[in-house]
Amino acid sequence: QVQLVESGGGLVQAGGSLRVSCATSGLTVSNYAMGWFRQAPGKEREFVAGISRSGINIYYADSVKGRFTISRDNVKNTMYLQMNSLKPEDTAVYYCAAAAARMVVTQQTAYNYWGQGTQVTVSS
Repeated sequence: QVQLVESGGGLVQAGGSLRVSCATSGLTVSNYAMGWFRQAPGKEREFVAGISRSGINIYYADSVKGRFTISRDNVKNTMYLQMNSLKPEDTAVYYCAAAAARMVVTQQTAYNYWGQGTQVTVSS
């Protein structure tokens, strides 16, 4: 049974930092491209960052470029999202996902597995 479990969300003041993690089980994570998405209240879920199977290729949404860093540890079967200089507009539920692909995937429909999400709230 494949599971993706996010952790590390919480409440932080604007300008602060958080690191969210995505622990996986039931799949060989090195065979999957991984990604982070988020959904703010009243909005559609959107792509945040993606990383290729090897971790060499990375892509960010313009809204987070320069502030967020995605990484993965294929030995620990875990992916991370380091979020710095957080803004109130970053408030959302953050989801991790795995796609049976080699390169970075930005389309939600291409992802095979999803976590349950973790809430990140940034206060002004």
